[in-house]
Amino acid sequence: MKSKATMVILLTGGAFVSLFPTVWMLYTSLCPSDKLSMAQPGLVSRELTLVNYAQLFSSAPVLRWTFNSLVICLVITLGQLLFDSMAGYALARKEFPGRRALFWLIVGTMMVPAQILVVPLYIMMVRLHLVDTLWAAILPGLAGPFGIFFMRQYMLTIPTGLEEAARMDGCSDAQIFFRVILPVCLPALGVLAIFLFISNWNSFLWPLLVLNSAETYTLTVGLATLQDKQALDYGLLMAGATVASLPMFVVFLMFQRVFVRGMRMGALKG
Repeated sequence: MKSKATMVILLTGGAFVSLFPTVWMLYTSLCPSDKLSMAQPGLVSRELTLVNYAQLFSSAPVLRWTFNSLVICLVITLGQLLFDSMAGYALARKEFPGRRALFWLIVGTMMVPAQILVVPLYIMMVRLHLVDTLWAAILPGLAGPFGIFFMRQYMLTIPTGLEEAARMDGCSDAQIFFRVILPVCLPALGVLAIFLFISNWNSFLWPLLVLNSAETYTLTVGLATLQDKQALDYGLLMAGATVASLPMFVVFLMFQRVFVRGMRMGALKG
């Protein structure tokens, strides 16, 4: 009983520490700016208001920025789920010269800092005349070494008998991949989708470099420019941070069962 009570206390304390920044961000976004600028602001304010959110949406094209971020994240996520799973399937199931060397080359690229690739990628976008378009933020992220590695490792756990049975039924390689392999990989695809969406939603450096106008800004870049203009308006900044965090909560809540299922299956098979 004592160990159980201690575990509950530790988990409750950990949950409080983890949730406190989010609760404080939400509380600050609802506080009037004059209360936040006081020398000694109170911990609890009775004057909660939505004026910071009204000012946020009236002073900047936040909906446009949110739409741009959603388009970029959805296209990159769907593209990586397709291309990474195809590459992972080829590396896991197909025999061809240099397969092992190609796999380790892909794994090796995971150790290369992303900042090193910024200059050649930017030059490429300039030559393609894609700077200041959403495609400049989308194209470099349509495939990734982590996704290829993740899907390849997961597909190695799938019994080969499924493919052999499908091939005996006359299925082609494309039919085996889309009708047999991908349905089995749904838990892994769900986990990868959550990781990809959240990482691309929080992406800042690359969109900042290739998106130059307010009409093409993502939400993270747009809120950064807003911060430069309103450096001391903490209520406005917290309102923007709250709006930016909502899609991540929604995506995780929608796919949490798939996420837990995928992690559980990975633990059982690993």
